[in-house]
Amino acid sequence: QVQLVESGGGLVQPGGSLRLSCAASGFSLDTYAIGWFRQAPGKEREGVSCNSNRDGYTYYRDSVKGRFTISRDNAKNTVYLQMNSLKPEDTAVYYCAAVWDYYCSAYMKHSDFTSWGQGTQVTVSS
Repeated sequence: QVQLVESGGGLVQPGGSLRLSCAASGFSLDTYAIGWFRQAPGKEREGVSCNSNRDGYTYYRDSVKGRFTISRDNAKNTVYLQMNSLKPEDTAVYYCAAVWDYYCSAYMKHSDFTSWGQGTQVTVSS
């Protein structure tokens, strides 16, 4: 059974850091592209970052460039999203998603991804 499980969300003050984890089971992440999405209340789900297994390319949306870093640990079948210098506008439910053999780009859409985690809440507030 293909499953993704996120963890690591929580409440953090502006300027703080969190590391989200996305653990996969039932399939090997090294043949899949991984995307991180987020959805704030009343807003559409948006792509935050994507790492392609095909060419190693990593995409970040402009608002998180230089603050967020996506990484993989294939031995643990886990992907991480390190989030630094967090801002209140980063508050959202964060989801990881996977799709087999995909090229990441700024045009990533949630409909491209076939497997999803349950989401983890990130709240940035003083």
